[in-house]
Amino acid sequence: MNEEKEIGEVTHYYSHLEVAIVKFNRKVKVGETVHFKGATTDFVLKIGSIQFDHKDIDEAKKGQEVGIKVSEKVRQGDKVCEVV
Repeated sequence: MNEEKEIGEVTHYYSHLEVAIVKFNRKVKVGETVHFKGATTDFVLKIGSIQFDHKDIDEAKKGQEVGIKVSEKVRQGDKVCEVV
């Protein structure tokens, strides 16, 4: 497997909503596949929806903090990497 490029970091997790708040360092679109990695986190997810300010958006801008529905628990500080 190639070295993955880090493209964001989890800043918050709402367990009751299963939503990760992620700050990306590049533009990210719905449909992209990303890898969540941390001390106890390790899963790949195809982004099904991105929300900003409680509204669905098609892409997250660089530096924007957005909500992403996740299939597993994530933790603050977990890294988000692009899957190549």
